[in-house]
Amino acid sequence: MSLNNSSNVFLDSTPSNSNRFQVNVINESHESSAAVDNNTDPPHYEETSFGDETQNRFRISFRPGNQECYDNFLQNGETAKTDASFHAYDSHTNTYYLQTFGHNTVDAVPKIEYYRNTGSISGPKVNRPSLLEIHEQLAKNVAVAPGSADRVANGDGMPGDEEVENKEEEDKAGVVKFGWVKGVLVRCMLNIWGVMLFIRLSWIVGEAGIGLGVLIILLSTMVTSITGLSTSAIATNGFVRGGGAYYLISRSLGPEFGGSIGLIFAFANAVAVAMYVVGFAETVVDLLKESNSMMVDPTNDIRIIGSITVVILLGISVAGMEWEAKAQVILLVILLIAIANFFIGTVIPSNNEKKSRGFFNYQASIFAENFGPSFTKGEGFFSVFAIFFPAATGILAGANISGDLEDPQDAIPRGTMLAIFITTVAYIGVAICVGACVVRDATGSMNDTIISGMNCNGSAACGLGYDFSRCRHEPCQYGLMNNFQVMSMVSGFGPLITAGIFSATLSSALASLVSAPKVFQALCKDNIYKALQFFAKGYGKNNEPLRGYILTFVIAMAFILIAELNTIAPIISNFFLASYALINFSCFHASYAKSPGWRPAYGIYNMWVSLFGAVLCCAVMFVINWWAAVITYVIEFFLYIYVTYKKPDVNWGSSTQALSYVSALDNALELTTVEDHVKNFRPQCIVLTGGPMTRPALLDITHAFTKNSGLCICCEVFVGPRKLCVKEMNSGMAKKQAWLIKNKIKAFYAAVAADCFRDGVRSLLQASGLGRMKPNTLVIGYKKNWRKAPLTEIENYVGIIHDAFDFEIGVVIVRISQGFDISQVLQVQDELEKLEQERLALEATIKDNECEEGSGGIRGLFKKASQLNITKPTPKKDSSMSTIQSMHVGEFNQKLVEASTQFKKKQGKGTIDVWWLFDDGGLTLLIPYILTLRKKWKDCKLRIYVGGKINRIEEEKIAMASLLSKFRIKFADIHIIGDINIKPNKESWKVFEEMIEPYRLHESCKDLTTAEKLKRETPWKITDAELEAVKEKSYRQVRLNELLQEHSRAANLIVLSLPVARKGSISDWLYMAWLEILTKNLPPVLLVRGNHKNVLTFYS
Repeated sequence: MSLNNSSNVFLDSTPSNSNRFQVNVINESHESSAAVDNNTDPPHYEETSFGDETQNRFRISFRPGNQECYDNFLQNGETAKTDASFHAYDSHTNTYYLQTFGHNTVDAVPKIEYYRNTGSISGPKVNRPSLLEIHEQLAKNVAVAPGSADRVANGDGMPGDEEVENKEEEDKAGVVKFGWVKGVLVRCMLNIWGVMLFIRLSWIVGEAGIGLGVLIILLSTMVTSITGLSTSAIATNGFVRGGGAYYLISRSLGPEFGGSIGLIFAFANAVAVAMYVVGFAETVVDLLKESNSMMVDPTNDIRIIGSITVVILLGISVAGMEWEAKAQVILLVILLIAIANFFIGTVIPSNNEKKSRGFFNYQASIFAENFGPSFTKGEGFFSVFAIFFPAATGILAGANISGDLEDPQDAIPRGTMLAIFITTVAYIGVAICVGACVVRDATGSMNDTIISGMNCNGSAACGLGYDFSRCRHEPCQYGLMNNFQVMSMVSGFGPLITAGIFSATLSSALASLVSAPKVFQALCKDNIYKALQFFAKGYGKNNEPLRGYILTFVIAMAFILIAELNTIAPIISNFFLASYALINFSCFHASYAKSPGWRPAYGIYNMWVSLFGAVLCCAVMFVINWWAAVITYVIEFFLYIYVTYKKPDVNWGSSTQALSYVSALDNALELTTVEDHVKNFRPQCIVLTGGPMTRPALLDITHAFTKNSGLCICCEVFVGPRKLCVKEMNSGMAKKQAWLIKNKIKAFYAAVAADCFRDGVRSLLQASGLGRMKPNTLVIGYKKNWRKAPLTEIENYVGIIHDAFDFEIGVVIVRISQGFDISQVLQVQDELEKLEQERLALEATIKDNECEEGSGGIRGLFKKASQLNITKPTPKKDSSMSTIQSMHVGEFNQKLVEASTQFKKKQGKGTIDVWWLFDDGGLTLLIPYILTLRKKWKDCKLRIYVGGKINRIEEEKIAMASLLSKFRIKFADIHIIGDINIKPNKESWKVFEEMIEPYRLHESCKDLTTAEKLKRETPWKITDAELEAVKEKSYRQVRLNELLQEHSRAANLIVLSLPVARKGSISDWLYMAWLEILTKNLPPVLLVRGNHKNVLTFYS
């Protein structure tokens, strides 16, 4: 059927295809449909559906010329169909054709909500359907909520999105956010234009000349411009929250660098408030001096005026960011008027008074004379540069309030770079103008004019009719090099320059007063310094850091009352420069790490330029003040060490992580180009622990000889239905790796899902590791319950030993008396913790309801209890578990708990007995040697036991001592055992025979037919023929246990050569009996068998 274009006809009766129909997609936007040619037949696209193929599918034709039918489907942008009539799988309705996809699917279309972090302040995080939900069979009992199913089923959203979005809009109401002009440009310009512009720039031009003065300005601008580019690149590489320089550095380089620089940057801003306020107070005090209106004395007047000023500024800041922004705009207007006033003054004809003070308007001769440097005693290029450079700082004023910007990614680059450009032009303009109008020295006396007949000294002032030659012999008060108020003199109206000075100091103080709490709050929120968590709290819609304001106020007041900031000023400048250096280094580091996540939208940057900027900042720190630079580095280093030691639990995807990965990858690849050498051999182990927390003792002993020297992989095999196993495996991967990290075990966790245990281990043996970092040793626990275990478990257990030897991997079997598995203990702990939590929750609920009266209170209690999911414990089917629940963990199998921690404890003075019976390449000797290097085992001495001939004991002892000396392995004693091959005593042999009795076939006692039948039915049993063929080997295992009982019963650890079962010759049960009788009633035993390749060498 096809859809007619008419508004009153929907379906036509003409069949198109009885089984398959097509959807003709013309244009999804009817607004733009008029541009489509009506006479052109559009292409037809076959619609793909996940529905039943037997369902009929319809062909829809929609012609752009007629919109009535389509428009009837929409009501205010929503489908006309009501929620109550919608079905999740209704694909043949009007709604079906108006979704993003024309079929039912839980697949979601790309949305920003899926990519947000949890707890994002910019909006809610929504979880997209998992791969499992899409991949697995669709559940038949899907409950679809009315009004949301149409969006979910067609990939257009998640239930509750609309409500969340509405709540988000409500939360945003009343929040003040700034654009790039008011938020960044204005702040940066005010912070960069400081007092230096009005009272020091003229002196800098006088000392360095116009040429070098402009060079100083450009050099300072180069530092700030590179930093601005780096800031822009970092700020546009993802969403930027509040915190300014701290946020940018910490998210790029990690918490260690960010935490260290964040604290000193916040402190620097707090002290900068005092610096700017004192600068303002000094100017006011100078005015009071001129009018003889001093209150007390200059120092105390500065303190009084400074204290009042900082209180007023605090009031403006606490009133809210909107008021602070308005104040900044007013101050900028005043500052711009003051600058314009100066330029206007340069073209107003000078009078005699101003000429006597060195101002002659624009003169080429003055420009030429002032172009070169004229440094006074003690001054030079770098000293003048050090004085000017702080005037170029302040570029982070906008970035510091990044959390209050509407679009930080757009505002920070645009506002910061434009502010740097405008202020640089203004600095250069003022420097050139003042250098072209005012001479370096002037007397200020109108009588110092040149009388006709006098010889001119050749100076520019001389050519203009004034003789200032006496300034060469005695100090003068006027001119570029002597008068700091040159700009007031040159300007059209002097008081406006004073207003400009007020504006510059107050605006910088206000910006710092806002920046310090914002940066400090962001630092405290990240909980890097736990003691400062108190200052993380924000208030109001704008999350204002009121506590941070108070702290900044206290710091500023303290330094204002000191009123001596000349010493602290260089340190503050260096703090800011250290921040600039780290921002530049962050940009370089992120680029160098080549992480795919480094995709800054602002592309005008270069990694090597950023690195040059970082080096330049460090150099400028020493140029300004070397001892202040040293202090800055020491403080930053101390904070870095502190944060590194504390290891804050944060993960920001820093470039440090990215570079670590790249470095590890490069090193792993580089290792593959080098052949393995015996000198560099180290045990690299696969440990079959299951979950690492379930067999801690097995992991501890393995970690003891792999820590800091070899690879250790804790492996778990999930056996069972694949779907359930994979789900369980995936859900526990991160948790178990986190357990290893928490317990400071340097190991990896790996898991596989397999049909049987042996297949899983075989996969791990083949695929684990990377390049040269592949396992060469398999470590397993001894199967203590082998006599009660099912046949398949024994076959799998012995089979993995055979598999390891097939893959030329060494094997270590560890046995302790109590066994390794403590999963039952962990289960008890979990049960008790849950019961304790429920008890505490119930007590809290009861306490809350004690004050309530009547039945209403009781009902409230039961309601709360149901919300807390507190239920009466139901008896378990397993009676043992019901017993366990009533027991304390300490009372449940205390020996097993103690045994699980025995390798965590420091081993006292004792011995590690090494029974090196067979040469396996040296692994049996290397592992105990490595153990003696560990702190826990260093008090244990090695005793070596080897087999030998009874008549050559001394010779073989000397030979073994010589070999060990060449291997440089220290030992306490060597024992040559000459009676290994004698028969064991009857009692021991009887124990062995009783052990294997349940698994013997005894075919020799039966007739041939019966014997053959038994062999077919129970091929795993030990035959008489097999037992007779390996009787000598069985004797040896029993005899070795007797010798071990005799010599090593008191040892801390026994390391023993593992007997090898030849495939096809030794049955699984006989092999297990060998291992059992060999290690029975002994201290902890390591049965070791290397892969028979050298792991020891005496060659250098």
